Amino acid sequence: MSNSIVDINNDTEAKAASLLDASSSAGQKSVLFFWAEWHAPSAAGGPFDTVVKALAGQSGSDGVTIYRVLAEEAPTLSQKYNVTTVPTFIFLNSDGTAIERIDGGEDVARVTQCYSRLAMTASTSSAPSSSEPATIISTQQPEETKEEQTLNNRLQSLITSSPIMLFLKGTPNAPKCGFSRQAIDMLTASNLTFGYFNILEDDAVRQGLKSYSDWPTYPQLYVKGELVGGLDIMKEFMEEDGLVAQLELEDYVIGNSSSAVETNNDTTKTESALSLNDRLQQLINRHRIMLFMKGIPSSPKCGFSRQIVEILDSYNVSYDAFNILEDEEVRQGLKEYSDWPTYPQLYVEGDLVGGLDIVKEMEDGGDLKELLTGDVTD
Repeated sequence: MSNSIVDINNDTEAKAASLLDASSSAGQKSVLFFWAEWHAPSAAGGPFDTVVKALAGQSGSDGVTIYRVLAEEAPTLSQKYNVTTVPTFIFLNSDGTAIERIDGGEDVARVTQCYSRLAMTASTSSAPSSSEPATIISTQQPEETKEEQTLNNRLQSLITSSPIMLFLKGTPNAPKCGFSRQAIDMLTASNLTFGYFNILEDDAVRQGLKSYSDWPTYPQLYVKGELVGGLDIMKEFMEEDGLVAQLELEDYVIGNSSSAVETNNDTTKTESALSLNDRLQQLINRHRIMLFMKGIPSSPKCGFSRQIVEILDSYNVSYDAFNILEDEEVRQGLKEYSDWPTYPQLYVEGDLVGGLDIVKEMEDGGDLKELLTGDVTD
């Protein structure tokens, strides 16, 4: 384990760390991570353990101590905080009061969000008046202005515009910092399809997302609308079982689905065709702007695909892409489904726009910008 994590394996060690005192953790912000050996997600190598190790790498500079507590072997400490399930996370301010807690579940991303809020919370000097389990403090936020609400709506729309969404400096084809390049390399190495947004082209998003997500740096990775974290957490996941296994992203691996089984039974063939059409429809609608291409945006495999990626990137819009070279079923099926014989193919809001020639004509006529940059908050 990292030296930034204090392991608590029994109540004796908890007492030695002053965690059983009425004013436990006083003067120091801390996180109590209750786990069990039989619970794979919180045990060594599991996704919760991986996130904790990543956060421990920055906990010293954040002024936060992380305690990794073996819940069943420290019953007194577990009872003090009313721990009845694993994992349980208790986020303690410097006066020992719990400002947030997480009881069970599988939401790894929430751990990073709560940790970030704890690190940014100002220390307080008042100590709790009893040794009863601390309760969560509800802090009332000031009423949002109309402008803030509009921005937050836009951020939420961007975050959820693709199942895997990366906010970075630059584009996958031309990252503008080393951290962003490393994040792209990890997603590409994992053979994942993902959407992205270049924060260098929109300062409102760049600054607003820091506050919205309580995460101060870029790149930022989101999965299914939830913040995973930055580069350090992505690296920890890669070093364990990889991004796909740790974040359960099997459905988004390029070419991961099996082709329909051939059969002489006409009914089975019809059902297979329907299944393929359903899949194509789902792919087309996976993102507001969906590109079917040869390769991926960071590594196009033909000149036509490279050109259309460059055009889309020039408008700084979020879009998703599917590599038809990795899935012959989709490659052939989409030609018939859309009645369009070549690639790349661009879809907007589920409707076929066309190939490179059409896109170029729309760009020259000034129609492409309006189509691509429609109101994403709708």
